[in-house]
Amino acid sequence: MTYEEWQATVHERVRREPIWQFLGYRKALFFYEIAWEDCQKFMRDVRGRAIAEQLIRSAGSISANIEEGHGRGYGKQRNWFFSVAIGSARESKGWYWRAHHLLSEEALEHRLALIDEIIALLIAELQRQNARR
Repeated sequence: MTYEEWQATVHERVRREPIWQFLGYRKALFFYEIAWEDCQKFMRDVRGRAIAEQLIRSAGSISANIEEGHGRGYGKQRNWFFSVAIGSARESKGWYWRAHHLLSEEALEHRLALIDEIIALLIAELQRQNARR
């Protein structure tokens, strides 16, 4: 599924949330969708089960922390949650690397590139917020 195809499936109530305007949030939700599908595959392998359990938690934590931070308004609390989201993205990157035996090279590259994009968007947003202060 492409990002554009996925975006068309997102419920209207989710798309109406103000945080939807932040591309990093949309990409984090898309990343979770991909991780969900990958974890279904990982669960078929005994070694992949432990990875799936950790990956789905860290992948979900990215968008969840963006939501929580956005709900706190602007300032230190928001930035703290966005920083936690970056940590969860990096953790997800590590879990994907650990699962590289269970993925094609093309799929692994796609997941790692998407995580890098999310991290870059979050860092840019933090820098933008810090420049406003």
